[in-house]
Amino acid sequence: MWRLVLLASFAVGIFVCGMTQSQSLAQDQKENIATKTTDLANATTSESGTAPIAVTYDVPSDIVLAYSIDNLLLFLSAVLVIFMQAGFALLEVGLNSAKNAVNILFKNTIDFCLGVLMFWFVGYGLMYPGASFAGKQYGYAQPAFEVTPSAEEIKAGFSTAAGTLRKLHPQADFLFQAAFCATAATIVSGAVAGRLKFSSYLIYTLILTGFVYPIGGFWKWGGGWLATMGFHDFAGSILVHTCGGFAGLAGAIALGPRLGRYTESGKSRPIPGHNLAYATLGVFILMIGWYGFNPGSQLAFAGEANVGAVMKIAVNTTLAGCAGGSLTMFLSWLVFGKPDLTMCLNGILAGLVGITASCDCVTNVESIYIGSIAGVLVMIAIIVLDKLMIDDPVGAFPVHGICGLWGGIATGIFGQGKDLGTQLIGSFTVAAFSFVVMSVVFFSLKAINQLRVSKQEEIEGLDVHEHGMPCYGTDAA
Repeated sequence: MWRLVLLASFAVGIFVCGMTQSQSLAQDQKENIATKTTDLANATTSESGTAPIAVTYDVPSDIVLAYSIDNLLLFLSAVLVIFMQAGFALLEVGLNSAKNAVNILFKNTIDFCLGVLMFWFVGYGLMYPGASFAGKQYGYAQPAFEVTPSAEEIKAGFSTAAGTLRKLHPQADFLFQAAFCATAATIVSGAVAGRLKFSSYLIYTLILTGFVYPIGGFWKWGGGWLATMGFHDFAGSILVHTCGGFAGLAGAIALGPRLGRYTESGKSRPIPGHNLAYATLGVFILMIGWYGFNPGSQLAFAGEANVGAVMKIAVNTTLAGCAGGSLTMFLSWLVFGKPDLTMCLNGILAGLVGITASCDCVTNVESIYIGSIAGVLVMIAIIVLDKLMIDDPVGAFPVHGICGLWGGIATGIFGQGKDLGTQLIGSFTVAAFSFVVMSVVFFSLKAINQLRVSKQEEIEGLDVHEHGMPCYGTDAA
């Protein structure tokens, strides 16, 4: 019996000691946390004597949380659009000769670098000059990229009043818009591949990203005259793709075809690409990037309605691209006797370009119609360009120019509440503006013999002559 009493006393003693030790440890932890918090708040004064860093553990309000979600997802969308540069680079390299691979990669790299800088210095101010230029043809205002929105401005962006837009942080907004600008520029690289001087491409890039794209973008997205007319281009079938596509057409016409592309009698002699694996991978990267391009253009992501809109835009984008690729495959099989991979790849891109203007205002079924028609149009346009002896090595104009136009027109046909007449005016005006201005640029460069490389340079390859390096070590034609 005494053993049981001793054992019980021993157990009670252990329990009491354990409780005492736990309380002591908890008190030590609280004191330790308090000490670390004080150290963080007060002991981080820099040697220069600046004020201590404030450490806060606040729980964000619903509005602040929604603001954070909107801007962080817009940033991720911008990253996806920037990733499209890699897709364009691989697609264009794969569909061209290996001897020009470095030149194409360099162009797709430098048009992003120069394009972002030009858009920061000049383009953004032309594209978004403010409400005082509403309804006009052009305007300019110095942007304030580093001004943080106030709490009142953020709150005002969540008003239920018609036409209210969510407030975006200027840095996130610039990055997203700059990615679009670079996309418009890089479209042209494929149309002029294999014969344009690198220096001339730099001049073109500066003009398009600094002036042509921003002015056309202002007409709609900056509140200009097309916006007041009710023109609709949700994510840029016209303002991005048609702008770049028609600039590419101007360049291809001014340059003329590559050596050996056509016989003296005008017969077509295709110059096959050197790596269709690159081209295919490039198209899939572009499709992935399109999920930043189209859904990201919602510009607001928090809330039930925005989530539903983003998901619908994403599905419409996917359906249109798949419809374009499928229909183009069957058409090429019918016309050429065998399914053509390059036609299918361009068909996918055609569907994506075609749905970009209306992905927010059409049904899933209508997006399939739009993508399917874009697939037909891109194949017809490629064949017509070939008959006209206009050499576009990757089909940039058929994909972005023709199918971009179709996207603007399709919005007037299928888009809920959209006017076809307004869509026609806006679509053809942007196309004409880009084509005329860039024709002046390219033909001016041609007049002073600064547009096209020499015959020897073209035959031997731009990689060695323009950059002094081959892409693959032993360069294959």
